[in-house]
Amino acid sequence: MDALHAKYPFFEGARDAVAGASASLPELVAADAPAVDRARERVERALLEGTVEPEAGAFGGSAVDHDARAELLSYPIARILVSLLDSEPAVEKYAAAEAATALSRLRADLERDDELRSTPTPTVDLDDVLGEFDLSDAVRAEPVRGSRDPSHYRIDVGPYLRLSSPSWGDSWRLVNRALANGAVRITREELLEALGSAIEARVREGLPFDLETGEGIAAELESRVSELKRLLSERTYAGPIDVVAPDLFPPCMENLIEKAERGVELSGPESFALMAFLVGIGMSPDEVVAFCADTSLDAEGIRYQTEYLADDRGTQYPPPTCETLSNYGICHNEADHMRVAADPLSYYETRVNDVDGDEIVDWREGRDEGERGGGAGDADGRAADADGRAADADGRASVDEGEPVEK
Repeated sequence: MDALHAKYPFFEGARDAVAGASASLPELVAADAPAVDRARERVERALLEGTVEPEAGAFGGSAVDHDARAELLSYPIARILVSLLDSEPAVEKYAAAEAATALSRLRADLERDDELRSTPTPTVDLDDVLGEFDLSDAVRAEPVRGSRDPSHYRIDVGPYLRLSSPSWGDSWRLVNRALANGAVRITREELLEALGSAIEARVREGLPFDLETGEGIAAELESRVSELKRLLSERTYAGPIDVVAPDLFPPCMENLIEKAERGVELSGPESFALMAFLVGIGMSPDEVVAFCADTSLDAEGIRYQTEYLADDRGTQYPPPTCETLSNYGICHNEADHMRVAADPLSYYETRVNDVDGDEIVDWREGRDEGERGGGAGDADGRAADADGRAADADGRASVDEGEPVEK
């Protein structure tokens, strides 16, 4: 079985490989094959950590590291499992995690030097992925001198609009783009983000399956589904911490905020991590808009994303763990903080609990009800927690000229 199919199980070739597998999915499930346990792990990590990589380590496509057959067959079984959870947010979160993992693998493939492509580890190139999603004619690299990899591309406006979202921020709006001859100019990284959207849409397609519980393969998977449901119901974030003390934020969140304050646009993963954290500590969408008023983050995009994250449909939207953030280059384990907690919320909660309550200055203190509810959030509102953020005037506050937080 081709290990590349296991690495990118949503490719058309992978679907054909599953269809031609010697054992049927019902037989695999009935036999409790390794692919079944891997499928459960796939769904569990998707819902709780935002990744589908094996706990044992990233799957690079080498049979030495993982069983490629079990890895490939776990994908269709995982889709059945997530369908049986009967939760739309779970389906959305699962598709997003599959896409994020695939995009991480794709980036790793593209970073490989040409001479390494002769190794047993299977890789894809950008042309392979564009062809997979019928984008070969819609995306064209801009020619560059003396560089092997183009830094910019032109993508036809139709696919651009289909694969991007207004929630990604102002810079993605068509009015802010160079548009010529029906094509939009984008960077290489932006092209990869658009491909991530295409991957997520393909994974999401057809889910959830219409399966009769208690019958056939659904009955065989009943214990696995119950295990996942129990895990989700026991997922404890003791509720929002409900104190906004920027001086106690985890290093990764401080870095993202500083980046956004310098005017730098955050990537999708960076933006999601920051918004999930701010919502997780109890901030309302209006408060997040006000808090990020003087950053590169777009108010409309903030509101859309925070309202979605704050949706009360369940625990399918926890902030990513430190491990996941590390994979995205967001967390660098400063001061070995992973020893304190495995995720930003737990780390923040620990720091808040370690400080005398009387010494904590809540950013929201001193703001009248109009400010807190309206989301106006002027600069004085941000700096007003003087003993917190403004106290570091030469560091954090002075960066207000600057960079927005990317996702």
